[in-house]
Amino acid sequence: MIARILIWNLFDSKTTLEELREHLPLLPEGDVWIANQAQDRFGLISFGDELPDLGVVPELIGDEPGVAEEFDVE
Repeated sequence: MIARILIWNLFDSKTTLEELREHLPLLPEGDVWIANQAQDRFGLISFGDELPDLGVVPELIGDEPGVAEEFDVE
C-alpha cells in the first residue's frame, strides 16, 4: 500500500481555504483533507494505489501541489 501526501501553499493561489472547503469532494474511507490556516497551507493524505478524484480542487488553487510525496506503508 502507498501513502501519498499533497500540500498546496494557498498564499499566492486563486482561492481561499473557506472557498475550498465548500467544494471538497468526498474521499475514500481513510483518506483525509488537511489544513493549516495559520500558514495558508492545504493538503491531502491518501492511502491506496491511486489518488482519489480531487474534483475542482487543483483548478480552484490554480497550481500543482508544492509537496507531492509517496511513501510505502509498513
